[in-house]
Amino acid sequence: MTLTRRSALGLSLGIGGAMVGAVAAPRLSQAQGARVLRFVPQADLTNFDPVLTTQQVVRNASLLVWDQLYGIDSRFEPQPQMAEGHEVSADGLTWTFRLRQGLKFHDGEPVLAKDAVASIRRWMPRDVMGMRLRAVLDEIAVVDDRSFRIRLGQPFPKLLFAFAKSTTLLLCIMPERIASTDAFKAITEYVGSGPMLFKRDEWVAGAKAVFQRFDGYAPREGTSDWLAGGKRVNFDRVEWITMPDAGTAAAALQAGEVDWWEQAVNDLSPVLKRNRQVKVDVADPLGNVGLLKVNHLHAPFTDPRARQALQWLVNQEDYMGAVAGDDTALWKTMPSFFTPGTPYYTEVGGERLRGARRVDEAKRLLEAAGYKGEAIVLPVATDVPNVKNQGDVTADMLKRAGVNVDMIAMDWGTQSARTNNKGVPSQGGWHLSHTWVAGAECVTPAGHKALDAGGGSSLSGWAKSDEVQGAISEWFTLTDPAAAKASMDKINRMSMDFVTVIPTGFFVGSTAYRTSVSGMAKSPYPQFWGVSKS
Repeated sequence: MTLTRRSALGLSLGIGGAMVGAVAAPRLSQAQGARVLRFVPQADLTNFDPVLTTQQVVRNASLLVWDQLYGIDSRFEPQPQMAEGHEVSADGLTWTFRLRQGLKFHDGEPVLAKDAVASIRRWMPRDVMGMRLRAVLDEIAVVDDRSFRIRLGQPFPKLLFAFAKSTTLLLCIMPERIASTDAFKAITEYVGSGPMLFKRDEWVAGAKAVFQRFDGYAPREGTSDWLAGGKRVNFDRVEWITMPDAGTAAAALQAGEVDWWEQAVNDLSPVLKRNRQVKVDVADPLGNVGLLKVNHLHAPFTDPRARQALQWLVNQEDYMGAVAGDDTALWKTMPSFFTPGTPYYTEVGGERLRGARRVDEAKRLLEAAGYKGEAIVLPVATDVPNVKNQGDVTADMLKRAGVNVDMIAMDWGTQSARTNNKGVPSQGGWHLSHTWVAGAECVTPAGHKALDAGGGSSLSGWAKSDEVQGAISEWFTLTDPAAAKASMDKINRMSMDFVTVIPTGFFVGSTAYRTSVSGMAKSPYPQFWGVSKS
């Protein structure tokens, strides 16, 4: 059964016209004489630290402000970005990196090797790949102002990918004074060396964030390709306008008050497509993977039987219908942790997510795990449509199975903070929650935060399994494609049995923009370099 989608919008899709009268459009600032792009992000930028949060909206903003040593391209290959290049010893244990000349931070200070070293040190304890690097790291040291050296205790073939990856948590190069901030505390300065600087004085949480061209930016030569190449921004300002209500965003786009809506809800696509001044397109062909996060720290989900019970209840068709609509070209079921359609995709071990749902088996497993009707706390961000819709499906699913569910409505920033809380669910913690990750993050185990079973990731609810973690570590050492594929089969099976998290399905999203905007790249994140507006 597919649940009714987005009834809260209160909009009639059968009404023609621009819908401007349906919802009061926001009052937007006017930067007279400046080249301005007005953008509606997927969620509000409530905090801004690329090392402290896995929110994609923070990742997207960070790509404007900070640059990376290496950048991943559309072939998933790392290319030098801030780095001029590197040398590797014959045994693969010593890596020496050299920075490009002319790199400057937004405060005018030069980018030095000490800044890169401090940034790597802050990033390593937080990021999945960073933690793997730290586990084999013997030394990281400054050689001179433009060079630094990494010595390893054992080879780490994925080092460049770790530096280049687009997935959260990003390795962003910050000034040493900022990168010296404790990795588990938020930074208070937002100074990078990227193509745009952050206008903190114009930041209004819940309403607007502004980015201004950095005239001192030194792009690489050549054209841009995802995070590689020359990132040339054609705007003096990029204004992010927060519009959690989909009707408001659609109205503003059609009226020309905003230029680009990052995640246009699919239900409104027919209306938007009738407006000749608006174009609707698939934002990212690698799409997204919906997730039901399970807190492994609190009963009943400390017991794997309770987690497996949820697998027997989850109907991915319900979730994807609620998130992406009735058009099955926009979504797929996936009894897998990995992105459908990619070379290493596997469904090995995904039996509990396939076929008929087994409510009776779910009840049996919950009872065996000691569940006695306690409230299951489900915080849900109502201002992010795909999270809200997944939450609705889960609440309905649990109630139909006789589970006492306490669904708590909140905004995305509050949900993110709550799901970082390890406390008792009834006292500010949680049992279950929803998020999603870009399909680009789930092609392989590299950077796949939802697979992490090391106990340190809040994305996986602090899941801890030495067996799963060992299987993932083994994959990192492999270079043969056949062996890597067999390793991913094993990881998928073990992760499904352990129930690290629960995939709710694969979906592609729509993006919508004015026809006056051109140069949009299809990628796992909004790219502002190369975009123009007539």
